[in-house]
Amino acid sequence: QVQLVESGGGLVQPGGSLRLSCAASGFTLDAYAVGWFRQAPGKEREGVSCISSSDGSTYYSDSVKGRFTISRDNAKNTVYLQMNSLKPEDTAVYYCATTSRVVSRVWWGFEHRYANWGQGTQVTVSS
Repeated sequence: QVQLVESGGGLVQPGGSLRLSCAASGFTLDAYAVGWFRQAPGKEREGVSCISSSDGSTYYSDSVKGRFTISRDNAKNTVYLQMNSLKPEDTAVYYCATTSRVVSRVWWGFEHRYANWGQGTQVTVSS
């Protein structure tokens, strides 16, 4: 069964850090580009970051650039999102998703290009 499972969310104070994991089962994750998206209450889902399958290129939204880092561990079939200097506006449900398409700087954040999605993990940044 093809499945993506996110973990690592939780409650953290502003300025704190979390590392989210996206673990795949039933398929090999390194054959796919993996994107992280988030959805805050009352807002549309937005792209946060993406890592390509081909050359490991990474992409970030302007709102997280310099604070978040996406990476892969192919041996563990897992993609990570290291989130530092968290802000209250980072509060959202975070989802990972995969696409077999070659991602580009233009469309990596287009959620309709991603086929498989995890169930999401809640991140709350609050004092």
